[in-house]
Amino acid sequence: MENVQVGYQAFAADGGEEFGAVRSVQSDGVIVYVENAGDFFIPKHAIDDVHSQKVIVRCGALDAKLRKAIGHAHDAEVPGL
Repeated sequence: MENVQVGYQAFAADGGEEFGAVRSVQSDGVIVYVENAGDFFIPKHAIDDVHSQKVIVRCGALDAKLRKAIGHAHDAEVPGL
């Protein structure tokens, strides 16, 4: 967790679209603000990689509520803006 910093963007896949940002770093995981859903805890074991100010998570290791929030993170965006 020493490589993760507040403000890093969170991704479900490297090269994919971000779904949120790190708000807090803890010894056992991170708190991530997921767009349109709020704050969620992501345990350390669900973090696959950290590089280039990105936190890449393994969605299969997350609970269903968080996976659903990630899937809807960009629903409120207006196309073309």
